Amino acid sequence: MSHEAAEESGAGGGHDGGGMMRWLLTYADMITLLMAFFIMLYSMSRISVDKFERAAASLRAEFAPARPGRGGPGRGLPSIFGRARSARLEKEVQSIENRLKEYVEENDLADVVRTSHEDQKLVISLASDDLLFRRGESDLRPPALVILGRIAGLLQEIPNQIAVEGHTCDLPISTARFPSNWELSAARASAVVRYLIERKGVAAARLAATGYADSRPAAPNTTEEGRRLNRRVDLVILAQVPEAGDGGPIEAEP
Repeated sequence: MSHEAAEESGAGGGHDGGGMMRWLLTYADMITLLMAFFIMLYSMSRISVDKFERAAASLRAEFAPARPGRGGPGRGLPSIFGRARSARLEKEVQSIENRLKEYVEENDLADVVRTSHEDQKLVISLASDDLLFRRGESDLRPPALVILGRIAGLLQEIPNQIAVEGHTCDLPISTARFPSNWELSAARASAVVRYLIERKGVAAARLAATGYADSRPAAPNTTEEGRRLNRRVDLVILAQVPEAGDGGPIEAEP
């Protein structure tokens, strides 16, 4: 083979090898770009799902009806709408308290109706003596129906949960109907709840009745005045409404 033919043969082989290498580089670049493209699509889809879940949770908290005792996928997710709604309801509860205080002052009921705050709750205390019940009984007296009707009208303006708690002093009771103060306090709380539901139309799902006997005194049981203060029924109103679709209350901001 001549020198010229050898050079042509060598040149041709080098040209073929370089072309193959360029093809492999182009293929590798394409695979890399495709991988980056699909990674980007996957990342974008994950971000969209998270944003959708947060938006859905906020809308549920704002518009869906509250169902106590139910859990939901939005529990614990931040909800700007929910917190705004909670703040509005706190103002409404404060307005109700102010109007109730005005009613108490106008009708000289300060001795039998009191309001106070415990944590994130508004407590309306109604004296059993001279207002709600006769001593040792659980039937509501006529004077109680007037004040309870006024309170029920205010409660209808908000959706908050209400715990009705019956309390007694430490003087023991033992009758055919009430073997102890536990039965008496529970019966009195239930009587108030029944009145609010059956006579005033307050939603039953918002109410709960509990009897505490003399286990949670408001004053020492060492005097008759202290015992009179302890014989009471408390209407405990949460300052926040339960989160929609969740059942748990929206916690106040620190």
